[in-house]
Amino acid sequence: MSSPCDPQHASVGDVDAALLMIDSRLRSIHDGRTGTDPEEQALSDQFAASLGPEGVDDVLDGTCTLIFMFMTWLRKAHDAHDKDVIEYVVPNLVATMRKMPRSIRPEAIPTMAGLVVAAGTGLSPNLWRKQYGDWTDEEMNPLEATAFLLAEHINRITDDPDFATRLITDALSSADED
Repeated sequence: MSSPCDPQHASVGDVDAALLMIDSRLRSIHDGRTGTDPEEQALSDQFAASLGPEGVDDVLDGTCTLIFMFMTWLRKAHDAHDKDVIEYVVPNLVATMRKMPRSIRPEAIPTMAGLVVAAGTGLSPNLWRKQYGDWTDEEMNPLEATAFLLAEHINRITDDPDFATRLITDALSSADED
């Protein structure tokens, strides 16, 4: 029986913009920059303002698509070692988010964990989330952090700081060829 949260029913969104945002954060961390560069933040704010409401929704959907793709890759990697992706990824993600109280309010952590569990079980994270209403402003930073943390986790286990970004760009290139 098909679920209403099946990825085939989900909007892919603006994966390019979402990946650009996550890759920018990854690069800033690996370049040793702490905090947000005021100039970079101003550009991000200007970009977000230029999107309009529909564009923001597309980036939200794109971020959820990234989370789905990252969890799909992680699930396959864990399955290859007879490990459960939920058991190994979610507790680490939750523990890391709890250490980020300025960026992630504690009440947002269960929602982000739910998104990751949904993606890890093959459900669309954005359709899973939409069951509970519209996105809130308080969920924007945690959503970005979730995608970032999953990408960073993939980069760490592959010992390649660009693997997660390349994983998505390769998938997008393959989709364009089809």
